[in-house]
Parts: sequence; structure tokens; C-alpha cells
Amino acid sequence: MIQKGHQFHISARNKEVTLDLLRLYNIPYTNRGKGGKGIFGKILYIILADLKLIRIGLRFKPDVLLSFASTYAAHAAFVLNKPHIAFDDTEHSKLEIFMYRPFTKVILNPQCFRADLGKKQIRFNGFIELCYLHPNYFKPDDTILNQHGLKKEDKFILFRFVSWSASHDLGEKGFSFENKVSLVKALSEKTRVFISSEKNLPKELEPYLLPVSPEKLHDVLFNASLYIGEGATTASECAMLGTPAIYVNSLSTGTLEEQERLGLLFSFRTPEGVLEKALEILNTPEFKVENRIRRDNMLKQSIDVTAFMVWFVENYPASVKIMEENPEYQKRFR
Repeated sequence: MIQKGHQFHISARNKEVTLDLLRLYNIPYTNRGKGGKGIFGKILYIILADLKLIRIGLRFKPDVLLSFASTYAAHAAFVLNKPHIAFDDTEHSKLEIFMYRPFTKVILNPQCFRADLGKKQIRFNGFIELCYLHPNYFKPDDTILNQHGLKKEDKFILFRFVSWSASHDLGEKGFSFENKVSLVKALSEKTRVFISSEKNLPKELEPYLLPVSPEKLHDVLFNASLYIGEGATTASECAMLGTPAIYVNSLSTGTLEEQERLGLLFSFRTPEGVLEKALEILNTPEFKVENRIRRDNMLKQSIDVTAFMVWFVENYPASVKIMEENPEYQKRFR
């Protein structure tokens, strides 16, 4: 869109690797802070983040505000009297939906999104992760393997452990400490094991930490024999890449359920049975090849989500009417 002459001002929360990636790709941004802890800290952060975005908006004078389910962008858009277009694929983030929905003009969701958000909702046939992992945009780099002493034919597993700090994670669970250690050690006897983690690892697991820069993570995922983790986004990314994935989390989403129906991942509410499923996948040489075929079939049924989003924003608000009257219009964006 920038190449077409559009201008953007990006605000970003100082969370995990977000700012590192923005700097890496030379994308100018405004840092809106780390967020708040506890109920009162989170309420205070909403106020401060809203004010910061409103001040930015008064200077930048945007025509439209875009976000991935951002309460702050929705509130700022309302105050600035500008439309807010939200993208969202997480039904269980009910509090966030409750807070941004009244101030949002359009909410774009994948077709498999389970919640009915009313007249503001427009569904598209695809997944959010296709925005950056569709073959039109993502070209895997095999040289990442050399950095870790691996060859293309070598097998390895990537584990991903989350921090459980998101509001929708309250009361949910994945692996216990004992589960992590026993599963990693059992599978490390069969193949190479790497770990990516949102928080510090216990000493027992530090030797498995994946020393890779964040922009290379998808190259690692593409080349992995198997992904096992609590991270829903990473599991979905594996589905887009055709890498076998085991998702372990008491939470689920329409996106993950659809990908499981397509045979692109396996979902477990508890760690029970994970080791057996992992060994089954590792001991089936043709499994990843068949998984890539299933991924290719999924891509044939999906749209190019990025191309669709660009069209939708550039042609807003006419694009809303087009999609309401003829949802099949999106098939132009293959």
C-alpha cells in the first residue's frame, strides 16, 4: 500500500519481539508502552494508550484506523470521528471484543470464526496467518539449518511455550513444568529438539533453547518435522506451512478447529497422549509429505488474504456494500 502512495503511522506495544521486527524491517513506529499488570494496571494502560493514539491521530489526520482487534484504536477512531476496521480471529477474547466492537465500523473475520458479531461482521475464506505465510509472500530459507548443524533431510522438533499473560489466558493451561521436562527429554532421545519460549526456561531445558532471530522463526517452522506447543498462532502458522503440529492448550478457536478438520494439526486439551502422537508422526516417514498435500489443498480453497485486505481498505466503504451483496466477490483474490 505504501508503494501505491498510501501513508501509514504505526503504533506498537512493547511486547516480545514486536519492536525488534519493526526495526529490522525499517518500519517507523510509535512505542505505546509495555501494557499494564493486574486489573487496575490494565485499566490505566487503556486510558494512556487511548490518549496517545488520539494525540497521534490529531497530528497524522488518518482517513481510517486499522487494527488487529485493538481496543485503543477503536476508541481513538471514535474520538477522531474516523472509521475503524478491525481484523480478528480469536473468539474467546470476549472482553476485547466487548470493548472494541461498539466503536468499530467493520470487523473482518475468517469464515470459521465461531462468534456472530452482527451486521458489522464480514467473513473471508482464509486465515489471518496467510497474510504473511501465503506462497505469494513467504519463501522459505533452508540455510537456517546450516546454522544449527542440520541438513535438509534431518528431523527435528520445535517446542513453543507461552507466557500465559494475555487476558483470555486467565484460568487456562497447557504443559506443567513436569510435562515440559519429561516430554522434551523423551523426544530428545529420538531426534533433535529445540525450544522457543515467551518466558525464561527452567535450567533443565535451557540447553534446548533455539538461538535464532525472530524473523527466521518461520524458516525453522517450515523445515521442522514437528511442532509441539501451547501457542495457537504458531500452531496455525505450521498449518499454513504444511508442518505437522500438535497444539496443547485448554483453549481452542474456530481457526484451529477448522485446521484440525482439514488434517493440518492435532489439538489436545491436556498433555495426555501427546508423546504417543508425536512418536506416531516421527515414525511415519511420509507424514510430512502428505501434510504438505493437505496444505496445498487448503490453499486452493482460500483467498490471498493480503490482496483482499488491500482491496477492502482502498475501496472502503464501497467494499462493505460489495461484500454484503456478493460475498463471492472475494474469490477474485486467489
